[in-house]
Amino acid sequence: MSKKYRIVVILAAIIICFVVLYLAGPFHEPMPLWLSIIPPLIAIAIALILKEVISALFLGVLSGTFIMALFAGQEPGMAVGSGLMRVVDTYITGSLFDKDHVTIIIFTLMIGGMVKIISANGGMQGIVNWLLRRAKGPRSGQFMTFIMDLCIFFDDYSNTLMVGNTMRPVADKLKVSREKLAYIVDSTSAPVVAIAFITTWIGAELSYIQEGIDVIGIEASAYSVFVNSLRYSFYPLLTLCFVLLIIYTGRDFGPMLRAEREARVKEDSCSGNADNINKSAHGIDALVPLLTLIFGTIIGLFVTGYDASVWQDASLDTFSKLSATIGNANSYLALLWSSLISLLSAIIMTLLRGSLEFGKIMEEMIDGFKLMFNAVLILTMAWSIALVTKDMHTAEFVSDILLKLSLSPFIVPALTFILAALIGFSTGTSWGTMAILYPLILPASWMLCQDQGFSVTATMPLFYNVVASVMAGAVMGDHCSPISDTTIMSSMASGCNHLQHVKTQMPYALTVGSVALLIGVLPTALGLPAWVAFVIAIAILATIVRFVGKKV
Repeated sequence: MSKKYRIVVILAAIIICFVVLYLAGPFHEPMPLWLSIIPPLIAIAIALILKEVISALFLGVLSGTFIMALFAGQEPGMAVGSGLMRVVDTYITGSLFDKDHVTIIIFTLMIGGMVKIISANGGMQGIVNWLLRRAKGPRSGQFMTFIMDLCIFFDDYSNTLMVGNTMRPVADKLKVSREKLAYIVDSTSAPVVAIAFITTWIGAELSYIQEGIDVIGIEASAYSVFVNSLRYSFYPLLTLCFVLLIIYTGRDFGPMLRAEREARVKEDSCSGNADNINKSAHGIDALVPLLTLIFGTIIGLFVTGYDASVWQDASLDTFSKLSATIGNANSYLALLWSSLISLLSAIIMTLLRGSLEFGKIMEEMIDGFKLMFNAVLILTMAWSIALVTKDMHTAEFVSDILLKLSLSPFIVPALTFILAALIGFSTGTSWGTMAILYPLILPASWMLCQDQGFSVTATMPLFYNVVASVMAGAVMGDHCSPISDTTIMSSMASGCNHLQHVKTQMPYALTVGSVALLIGVLPTALGLPAWVAFVIAIAILATIVRFVGKKV
């Protein structure tokens, strides 16, 4: 079906829905919770059909505001107009009034300006040339990308933007597809940040876990629960292994195989900035701003999270003090400060070397801002639909489905993983999924075990498995969701069409997620040792890559 006919079908479906709702008359009852799933489903379906994400997100938000207006007692005709106005005056403006969101936008713009400057002054070309002397082909280039992702383990936003932008010209020259680059960046950044001990996620994760522990009233610290749950973090760990398997074997399958084969036969897949590069410049012109961004973020995290009482506590070791400091840090401020200093350092380095005149530097910086506009627009619409799903209680609806069922404690971790993945997919946020599920699922799983006569000793492994499953499922749902902010940023930084990134990454995420669920989460809840499950799961993933994947 051509795009023209797809648009006609969608418009016809929307008109039919409006006619049916109009004939149904005004609605005065409380809104049924099942309707709350419609906005994200519409956004995702239209994005996949039209292969265009901004209009899909807009229609998703509009469907939510329209439904809420209907159940506020408005006539269908008035609800359309009222819903349309609320898209702008309530949800788009609401997403932009959030200080953290504005911080991300400014951070993204400044990174774009910095990258454009170091591309124009030749610094990026210097780094690319250095990397190319060591990366002899697509495999080594992909492996370098993976290693860089592991090195920037402390924040997923920094990771995606820095690695994607730095490795994009290298990937182009080595004829690695933008889709593969976006996949490696996206599927390494969030998993490694989710399980590392010193990250910008750890504070949020611990606070969410603590909320659940407080309700239960058990004698355990949130940090000890987090550490013990890592043995059951199957999806993040298996995703990292799967990325390595794909790189090492040189095999791919599904849409990614097509993307890789197309990239290999392209005569010229180099960056469009190549004409602007000053060949006489050196990699130091890019290295200084990039290192400033990395170490500036680390210093910013330490400054914003520093607590004298923690560092004066003799009972804590240095690692615990660092973890507490980073966990309490304001990651948004740290990113904002470091991106500003990084941008200024790029300007200063360019002026000192005389690579570009000041007026030209400002032009390049503004061009960098402009290059980020599409991504900022998508992020804004994604945040808007997240607000809609919050107001319509989408996550609560999905959660209630599990909590109302009479379940065996042994299948709760598996259902928790599925539930977290569904919520992460529907809302596009790992953090939001964890914030909702941890306080709900942890007490529910604990009480279910106690009601069925489990001892504390027998309950704790299941409890740790549930803790890990919330986080792991949230990350998986985020990887599959076209409305996820980190997925959007991975596409943006890698220069990949967003829906192509989602289309090529989803089969891999579903493959790893299925193995993690069936070989890891479920069997370990029934008593299989976690290390045995990991060995079997890795062997199965290697077999899939060997026999399903094909050489590029």
